[in-house]
Amino acid sequence: MPRGKGPCRHGWGGPQAGFGNLPRFIEPVVLYLLKKFGQAHGYQLAGELPEHAIGETVIDRGALYRTLRQLEAAGYVSSDWDVSGAGPARRLYRLTPPGEEFLSHWANLIERMADSMTDFAEKVRELDAKGPEKGGKSE
Repeated sequence: MPRGKGPCRHGWGGPQAGFGNLPRFIEPVVLYLLKKFGQAHGYQLAGELPEHAIGETVIDRGALYRTLRQLEAAGYVSSDWDVSGAGPARRLYRLTPPGEEFLSHWANLIERMADSMTDFAEKVRELDAKGPEKGGKSE
């Protein structure tokens, strides 16, 4: 599919689709939701992701469960089988203390990135307004 047409792997469609590999920020959103709820099943997290996603991303369930497994392997999330209630056992995920610290690092990183992106967008707008600089090097 040509760039800029339809959905792409980071879930953005339309004119944004040609932006390449933009991060989906699944990790910080999952960590945030686990901190918010205290504990959650994967299907609950999947239902909340669209409301809390950073940007206009679409996160598929496969990516969510891969992320949960990676976060658990790193020690940021723990899980136990929930056998209460009717139906099959389900994993119940919780944020660990290292996960809380990792979420804090994510929040700091996102703040710095947001500042950098705002600065970049302002520079582009200034250049749009005044045109290219004369005498610059070209390759």
